[in-house]
Amino acid sequence: MSEDKKKYSGRGVKHNPANRFEKIDIVFEEAPESHVNTQFYKDTSRSIISYNNSPDLPINTFINPYRGCEHGCIYCYARPNHEYLGLSAGIDFESKIFIKENASQLLEKELRSAKWHPQTIGISGVTDGYQPVEKKMKLTRSCLEVLARYRNPVAIVTKNHLVTRDIDILKELSSCGAVAVILSITTLDNHLAKVMEPRTSRPKLRLEAIRTLAENGIPAGVMIGPVIPGLTDQEIPAIIEESVKAGARMARYIMLRLPHGTKDIFENWLEQNFPNKKNKVLNRIKSLRGGKLYDASFYKRDRGEGFFADQVENLFTVSCRKAGISGNRLKLSSDAFRRPEGRQLQLFS
Repeated sequence: MSEDKKKYSGRGVKHNPANRFEKIDIVFEEAPESHVNTQFYKDTSRSIISYNNSPDLPINTFINPYRGCEHGCIYCYARPNHEYLGLSAGIDFESKIFIKENASQLLEKELRSAKWHPQTIGISGVTDGYQPVEKKMKLTRSCLEVLARYRNPVAIVTKNHLVTRDIDILKELSSCGAVAVILSITTLDNHLAKVMEPRTSRPKLRLEAIRTLAENGIPAGVMIGPVIPGLTDQEIPAIIEESVKAGARMARYIMLRLPHGTKDIFENWLEQNFPNKKNKVLNRIKSLRGGKLYDASFYKRDRGEGFFADQVENLFTVSCRKAGISGNRLKLSSDAFRRPEGRQLQLFS
């Protein structure tokens, strides 16, 4: 193995693009034999629930116990968020992870407030709540414990089989119609998954997670996210078929989104890994985005527009119909929400 491969083993990006907010780009020389280890930092945020009023999102409230994501998905639309921290959307995003150690305490404080109106909370709206460090930190699990006590509905999207660790809490939430778990599957090709989303669970394990959830009575679905035109779009029927066989009750898809520096990161990755397909993929993306690599317009950003966007939507629709899940949704309810006894008085203290 070359020194460069050793250094970036298990990483999606092999460099740190300049931060778009910084006028000066400082590059430090590193020893060629050094390895890029993950570093963890304390996040001192004073709140945990974030609000989003985007009209094309089905959920308006989210919690993200981590900033940055060690999964290293090359296409991740959250990469540019690290630039707000003075870091890079490249290797920094997947190797410098910020941890909200008091996430569950912040969540409980907000749920017990009279200002909180029971509604579905999404986990992993930005970064994956079940990325590798969760196995040790258990921040997502502790948040689920709070949500279960209050019976507040939660929708989880993840690429990691680790979600099955929390079957006990998920079953409790499921008993009052307050949970749905969506496994994100981009491809069924192990090689492609390894180079495109290096530290996620392999596709087979994600299907196994759907199966385990379904066998335990927990509503599960699949998110084909993102669909990468010219590279993974042809896998839509197979992903839906295999997911439904495993127990998925519904399916959704999101078209590839490449905001800000993610465009350059993705282009560089194509050049390194699929040079023969690079032009085809980029031209196909541009055909969806009015000649550009990204259009942030609501409703267009997740679907694209034009002939190929219609073609993908039709393929998805037909595949869902064939699998028997056409139009299915996982419905969540906040009817069972409660503020546990002994905590209500704290509202007035």
